[in-house]
Amino acid sequence: MEIRRYRRSDCKELTELFYNTVHTVNARDYTKEQLNVWATVQVDLEKWNQSLQEHFTVVAVNNETLVGFGDIDKTGYLDRLFVHADYQRKGVATAICNRLEQAVQGRIVTDVSITARPFFEKRGYRIIQEQKVERQGIFLTNFKMEKIR
Repeated sequence: MEIRRYRRSDCKELTELFYNTVHTVNARDYTKEQLNVWATVQVDLEKWNQSLQEHFTVVAVNNETLVGFGDIDKTGYLDRLFVHADYQRKGVATAICNRLEQAVQGRIVTDVSITARPFFEKRGYRIIQEQKVERQGIFLTNFKMEKIR
């Protein structure tokens, strides 16, 4: 598996991976209604690309297949970390997160799904607060977490 920097040409594939991961991996912790407002069918590829280019973004590639991605901004906000459903629990998220954490100094903050909470806790992140996030009138639970190094 290779971890490399994001390229503009990755954008469409990343948004598809995001959608599919949310709708499969996160389905055990969220309702269909919540999943539909979290990861919608329609995405603004230009907006995604701009965000991914502004952040330090890496992708995991296995045999030319994009299997995960993550990004962090200059302030230490870890924005996204998603791994393809078929590559869960194989070290992909760990490899991506290791690279992201190395890219910044000091405290890292992230908003974590119910599903991802155990992964981040094992990495030494602690919960700052439980949150109810509203999307199109639907509320989703997640956790603001931090890692102080």
